[in-house]
Amino acid sequence: MLGMVLAAGAGRRLRPYTDTLPKALVPVDGETTIMDISLRNLAAAGLTDVVVVVGYRAEAVEERKEALERRHGVKITTVFNDKAEVWNNAYSLWTARDHFAEGVLLVNGDTVHPVGVEETLFAARGPELLLAVDNVKTLADEEMKVTLDDSGHLRRITKLMDPATAAGEYIGATLIEGGIAGRLADALKATWERDPDLYYEDGYQELVDRGGKIAVAPIGEVEWVEVDNHDDLARAREIACRY
Repeated sequence: MLGMVLAAGAGRRLRPYTDTLPKALVPVDGETTIMDISLRNLAAAGLTDVVVVVGYRAEAVEERKEALERRHGVKITTVFNDKAEVWNNAYSLWTARDHFAEGVLLVNGDTVHPVGVEETLFAARGPELLLAVDNVKTLADEEMKVTLDDSGHLRRITKLMDPATAAGEYIGATLIEGGIAGRLADALKATWERDPDLYYEDGYQELVDRGGKIAVAPIGEVEWVEVDNHDDLARAREIACRY
């Protein structure tokens, strides 16, 4: 199984940091970046072969690649998303489809969380697709929310849902088993072809709508944050030093 980090995004709401860096390389604890935390977590979970999807300011990742490999004891393979600055991340994840068959633990490159999230996913391993879900946090409009069916599988995943109806928030970490690789790639392709502004989570919804089963792993009380803006960055800097 491989680790995978989606790190192609520009992160325009984090300027001036992202004038020259992709969001994943913004520091959150001294010189430690969001990507450092992602790679450290994956390595601690036993995943030392890591695919990093790059796009915006890809050269900054390439310049640091060897140093990141030495620091975290990993081998990094980069996949270039040529549309990172104009399309959303359904296409970004699809560009890494050739690696799905090996099985991957995917993490968003803008999420700061402890390695306990990866450990929770591995502890619940079994389903072909397994999402880490925060079932504790009070939700609002911006979160990627989920509802579940009577069997506990994913019914709906979208930001466009009444928070009061949601079972929790998808936190940007997914365990993808190799057996679902082709079906996931097809669902992602159908998603970005329908609308290139859609999220890869819309690809998950496409898979569910086709009859696929997606399980969830509740993470419980965990300090984590998706870093979209400067308030999020301040929160990331509060908690990253405690990991």
